[in-house]
Amino acid sequence: MSVRTHRQWSLGLLASLTLALWAVGRSSPPSLVGSSRASIKVPPKTTAITVSAAASLQDVLEAIAPQFQTTHADNEVDFNFGSSGALQRQIEQGAPADVFFSAASRNMDELAERGAIASASRQDVVSNRLVLIAPAQTSLQLDTFAQLDTVGIDRFAVGDFRSTPAGQYAEQVLIHVGMLETLRPTFVFGHNVRSSLAAVASGNAEVGIVYATDAALSDGVKVLAIAPADSHEPIAYPIAVIEGSPHPEAAQTFIDFLATDTARENFAEFGFDPLPPSS
Repeated sequence: MSVRTHRQWSLGLLASLTLALWAVGRSSPPSLVGSSRASIKVPPKTTAITVSAAASLQDVLEAIAPQFQTTHADNEVDFNFGSSGALQRQIEQGAPADVFFSAASRNMDELAERGAIASASRQDVVSNRLVLIAPAQTSLQLDTFAQLDTVGIDRFAVGDFRSTPAGQYAEQVLIHVGMLETLRPTFVFGHNVRSSLAAVASGNAEVGIVYATDAALSDGVKVLAIAPADSHEPIAYPIAVIEGSPHPEAAQTFIDFLATDTARENFAEFGFDPLPPSS
């Protein structure tokens, strides 16, 4: 083979390889890129609402929340539990919240007076009872509140009279039986009803006043007596959307869910009472 022929053959081979590589690049199917994009699923956008709720509602609401989110996958619920009075003050000071679920009407009333709730969304959900408790192994023998003056009490656990509804109801009961001033030196004040329950269950207090629903959650306490219904204001749990909530529709959806049979069954399971027909 001559030099010229060899050079022509080499150039021809190079041209063929170049053409083949160009063809391979051109033959990559654009549909692969498109199908890859089509397979990416964008998760649905969720709306997170904050529910500021009384401490006595913690267990039942934590049971209800997953059921709510199962049927409302685009909503999430974050809870802020505490005494109703403390939660009220937080809301008044601008703390982020979409829903307020109180253990007493007065806290909701005060927020309504300040225009802090959407009044049309307000409704009462459930009721409760007040009970006198003692440590599970107590030797105290009494079955009415009036009998408290027959036994020696050194430490009596109650919620703070100024900020906790359970404490305010307890104060009314003790006034009703004429023993508030007699027992005042023995009071051990709790910042919410759960702290009063813990004080009795641990033996740090000989007796205490809590909600029936809280007493039912603890194996460490024994119910001695139930407060007569006429010894305190009716215990109603009102709920409402916070005025200015960034998610008012989602907040109302959560409130509406609490009226469903599913939610009502949970409230009953945790010992909450339905409201009287007149409420």
